[in-house]
Amino acid sequence: MWSICKKELGQFFSNLTGYIAIILFLLVNGLFLFVLSDSSIFEYGYASLDKFFELAPWVLLFLVPAITMRSLSDEFKTGSFETLKTRPLSSWQIVIGKYASILIVLLVVILPTLLYVLTIKTLSTQGGIDTGGIAGSYIGLFFLAAVFAAIGLCCSSFTANAVVAFLISVFACLLLYFGFNALSKLPIFENGPDYYIEMLGIDFHYRSMSRGVLDSRDLIYFCSIIFLFLLSTVKNLHKK
Repeated sequence: MWSICKKELGQFFSNLTGYIAIILFLLVNGLFLFVLSDSSIFEYGYASLDKFFELAPWVLLFLVPAITMRSLSDEFKTGSFETLKTRPLSSWQIVIGKYASILIVLLVVILPTLLYVLTIKTLSTQGGIDTGGIAGSYIGLFFLAAVFAAIGLCCSSFTANAVVAFLISVFACLLLYFGFNALSKLPIFENGPDYYIEMLGIDFHYRSMSRGVLDSRDLIYFCSIIFLFLLSTVKNLHKK
C-alpha cells in the first residue's frame, strides 16, 4: 500500500503539475483575500478568515478533481493496471494507497495557508484572533477536501479518459456540495423537509464545522461519504 502511495507522490511531484496545483491554490485565494476589493479581508474590518473558508471550497471543487483525474484513468489507458494487479496487493490496498497520496498532496496544498492566520493575527489591532474557530474551520476544510478526493478517485475509476473523469468529478462534487442546499430552498419543501434535505449536502456539515464546533454527526457524515465512494471505487476495480 505504501509503495503505491510513494509511487503516486513521486509521479505527482516529478513534474510541474504538483507545484502548479499548489501555486494556483495559493494564488487564487491570495488574490481574492488580499487584492480584489470586493472580497478583500482588509475591507472586511475584522481579524477573521471567514472569507477564505467561504472561497476555499469553490477552489478545491476544481483543484481536487484536477489532482485525482489521472489516478486510475491513466492506469487503464496505459495498460499498467494489469501489471499493478499482478502485484501482491488487494484492490483495497491499491485504492487506499492512491487515496493516501492524494490526501498528502492536499495537506501540502492547505498547510501554506497557515500564513494567512499569521498575517491576520499580525494585522489585528487587539493582537488576537478566534483560534478555536479557525482550527475548526481548517479541520472542516480538510474533511471537505478528503470527500472531494474520494469522489474524484471514484470517478477516475469509471473511465480511461482523464478529461471525462475530471468533468464527472466536478459535477459530482458540485452536486453533493451545493445541490441539496439549493433543493431545500424550493418553495415546495418550505416549512417541511427542507432542513433534512439540506442536511444531506456537504455544505451543511462543512458550515457546521466552520463554526469551530466538532460535532460527531458531522464527522460521521464525512467519514461515511468517504467510505461509500472508496467502496464504490473498489467495486469498479473488481469489475475491471
